[in-house]
Amino acid sequence: MDFYGCVVLLQGLLVLGSTAADKDRGQTQAAEAQQHTALGLEHLAIVIQNQPSPFHIQRGQVREKELLKQAAQLGQSPPHIILLHEFPDYEGVWSILPALPLFSASVTTDSWILFIEEETQVSLSALLTVLERYPASEEWFLGKRLHDSEASIIHHYAFAEDPSAFGYPDPAAGWALSSALLHRLVERIHHEHLKSDFTIDLKHEIALFIWNEGNGPKLTPVPEFCRTPAAHCVTTFTSYLPSCGPPVSKTDLFVAVKTCKKFHSQRVPVVKKTWERDAVLLEYYSDVSDESIPAISLGVPNTDRGHCGKTFAIMKHFLSDAVPKTDWLLIVDDDTLISLPRLRRLLSCYDPKDAVSLGERYGYGLVQSGYSYPTGGAGMVLSRVAVSEIISSGCRCYSLDAPDDMELGMCLKNLNIPVIHSPLFHQARPDDYAEALLSSKEAISFHKHWNIDPIAVYNYWLRDAKQRDEL
Repeated sequence: MDFYGCVVLLQGLLVLGSTAADKDRGQTQAAEAQQHTALGLEHLAIVIQNQPSPFHIQRGQVREKELLKQAAQLGQSPPHIILLHEFPDYEGVWSILPALPLFSASVTTDSWILFIEEETQVSLSALLTVLERYPASEEWFLGKRLHDSEASIIHHYAFAEDPSAFGYPDPAAGWALSSALLHRLVERIHHEHLKSDFTIDLKHEIALFIWNEGNGPKLTPVPEFCRTPAAHCVTTFTSYLPSCGPPVSKTDLFVAVKTCKKFHSQRVPVVKKTWERDAVLLEYYSDVSDESIPAISLGVPNTDRGHCGKTFAIMKHFLSDAVPKTDWLLIVDDDTLISLPRLRRLLSCYDPKDAVSLGERYGYGLVQSGYSYPTGGAGMVLSRVAVSEIISSGCRCYSLDAPDDMELGMCLKNLNIPVIHSPLFHQARPDDYAEALLSSKEAISFHKHWNIDPIAVYNYWLRDAKQRDEL
């Protein structure tokens, strides 16, 4: 789909006349000048970062209708609204930076572009008042400021000496670029080569690109950009864990834990002491059978990295008569900590009759026809339909130790199955994320036992006694 074919420039010019005999001409012209300089909705483009699945399409459209209703109530032409789901053929659109040249067609001089999540609520009139404080003819990068409390692996240990020195935006609160900054970034993108390897933490990578080693602006904190509602806020956020009805039944979720002999006595006991009790259908898959766990060998030797052979063997096993037939498959590592009740609640938003892939989304080579993939350590969720399509397509590992999540991502791209992202899945430990991003009531998973007490982490971030009684 051609993005430019969808974009309509929103601009208007008000021409008011006056007669020479008008004794109040000076006052009239002053009032008109003030009207001309006031920021209107025609100077605003809003990108709703929704995703190409029925649930997320519907949520994006709800947000669009709310914004259009506000514009009508204000008696103004609406802002230009861009829904990311409308560009399914553009794999890298969710990573934003490669798509900025496309978005810039909707942003005229002295205008703004605002990026929001599906569940970010915006007061348009209050937003315009806030934006008027910052001349769009200058370079501004606005948002709710987050920072690392310690050097983080997901940010490649950037600013290790003082992690709090660098700020990046909270996507739930929204973030904005002035037209002056946007158009300069587009020029950079046209004349420079964007990095074409991994897209891991979008918000941090965007802030780094804009900052450009000190040659561009840092994020300007705007107190009215909020996650939690308050009287002064122009943006607020509801939840990444919506309520779509009763949680998926425990008997509709099959859990596959990847392990190996050397971790039978180290990591498996942690699973058993924490989240295993919330699973009805769970099996451990190892390089050797072990009745004490019990662990099953699928005939795939252990590898020091990748584990693609084991993951594809698990998917084939899931489709066989050896395990109960369920709608959903969850594949995790033996050092993944996860809340199954919250996952089952999230899954109620998706139709298992669709080919669904869900987890924490990373990207590889998105600038040049790359692909998205669900990170393995955070937990990879697949509908039975998706698993069936992957296996029947003949997709396979190029080696047993190939990275399973990346190989799965390539398969999903070839099958036109989108990787649906949930920020409630985490490839790393809680300490690797800004505290404001995490919620002890919503996080679904974390990964790695390194330098933490995994049982304490589970109890603090993931345990929910009330949900254990469900179904």
